[in-house]
Amino acid sequence: MEMNMGNRGVARPMQMQNGKDQQNDHAEPSGHDQHKMTPEHRRNMLNMHQQQTLWIYWLVIILGFWVLLAPLTFDYGKESVLPSGGRSVWLSLEKRVQVLTWSDIISGALLIIFGYRSLTPNRPVSVWICCFVGVWLSIAPLIFWSPSAAAYLNDTLVGALVIGLTILIPGMPNMIMYMEMGPDTPPGWSYNPSSWPQRWIMIVTGLMGWMVSRYIAAFQLGYIDSAWDPFFGNSTERVLNSSMSHSLPVSDAGLGSLAYTFEFLMGWMGISSRWRTMPWMVTFFGLLVIPLGLVHIFLVISQPLIVGYWCTFCILAAVIMLPMIPLEVDEVIAMIQYMKRATRKGEGFWKVFWKGGGVEEGQMDERSPAMLSFPDQGGQVFRASIWGMSFPWTLTVSMLLGIWLMASPAVFGAEIQSPAANLNHLCGALIVVVSVIAMGEVLRIGRWLNVLLGLTVAAGIWFTGNATTLLSLTDLIVGGLVALLAIPRGPKTETYGDWDEYIR
Repeated sequence: MEMNMGNRGVARPMQMQNGKDQQNDHAEPSGHDQHKMTPEHRRNMLNMHQQQTLWIYWLVIILGFWVLLAPLTFDYGKESVLPSGGRSVWLSLEKRVQVLTWSDIISGALLIIFGYRSLTPNRPVSVWICCFVGVWLSIAPLIFWSPSAAAYLNDTLVGALVIGLTILIPGMPNMIMYMEMGPDTPPGWSYNPSSWPQRWIMIVTGLMGWMVSRYIAAFQLGYIDSAWDPFFGNSTERVLNSSMSHSLPVSDAGLGSLAYTFEFLMGWMGISSRWRTMPWMVTFFGLLVIPLGLVHIFLVISQPLIVGYWCTFCILAAVIMLPMIPLEVDEVIAMIQYMKRATRKGEGFWKVFWKGGGVEEGQMDERSPAMLSFPDQGGQVFRASIWGMSFPWTLTVSMLLGIWLMASPAVFGAEIQSPAANLNHLCGALIVVVSVIAMGEVLRIGRWLNVLLGLTVAAGIWFTGNATTLLSLTDLIVGGLVALLAIPRGPKTETYGDWDEYIR
């Protein structure tokens, strides 16, 4: 049975109130629990929880003073820098310093005021205001193109800390007053997609993406003079200073770093049944990972087509993002199934969306290994983190063929932006993306896109007249193989409730 890291939040006092000293988020099914849980019980638990987490709000107040005094401490106007590539921004240097200074002063004051108000129980609005101040601190250096590396580092770090302190460590504000305890494995599922082993790998990949994106954002914002690239020389700088990268009003690398920040933090949110207790959070997490992740990947894929160069760290950020998509989709599907089941029973959509609820079916998660066992049983925990993914040899070979297609223009001496090279770069990258995503069993049906991509590559010899004979022959063979390899479904190792019928 999993030893859940969620005890830092609302689950622990609820268990203690029920006379249980368990070390996980498990409790009696929601129906029984709801009969026992009176408003008075919940208020008592809220007060108990406030006593256990009171240090958090004092720390928020301290961070408020830190942020308020930061412009005076670091002097944002001293040794200020300009964005890379001579890029012009919407504010003058003087205005950028001024607005960022006032942003920090106001943000610090808000943290002090509402952090103080949060010392009193049952003030969720004050806690949420502190959280959104943390979100703003994470965003402000990008919007205002912070001319000071110290300001960027200070605001993004304090912002992440405030978010963690207000809604991650103590749990959602006032969730004790309405949360329903119950099973944490969705009905009909063979595993829990919200378990800590399942989320552990998302947290790790989110942190890795955060670090990579922050490095290239530092170059675009002007904090470092050059961006190192181990494979493509100065191509990274050309990509980061290209018209494509400059098409957004903010640093695109900085925007990626911000997205990874939120993905990393949201991986920690909620208990191991958050697919039913926090549908709103699973939705927002899914939006960050899936559609925005796909946009990020497609932007990286387009680099050799539009810019004519590759960027190693941009590719690395996309490679980190790619497996996060199939790893997160199963939790989103479990949440959607729960929402449909709850609304079908007559419960209000928005009430369930924002507050979650219980279920009559389902079971406790007795399968997921304890995270405390990771040092001694790292392999077991890792295997549990990729439940819901399987690796058919057909998709694995298709992925390798896609990589080969991307490299083949250089191998056979084709010009980097010739029609043949563009076709192979684009279709090869898309074949890799489709193959990896289809390794997630809930998305296995997506492998049929490789039939279309394979046939496109095979037929490309008729539309790329400047391709070499060897490259054309390679495309014909590889394209046909990719199309054929997409036909077998491959193994299905888990069950997913009603979604099983879509795994074909």
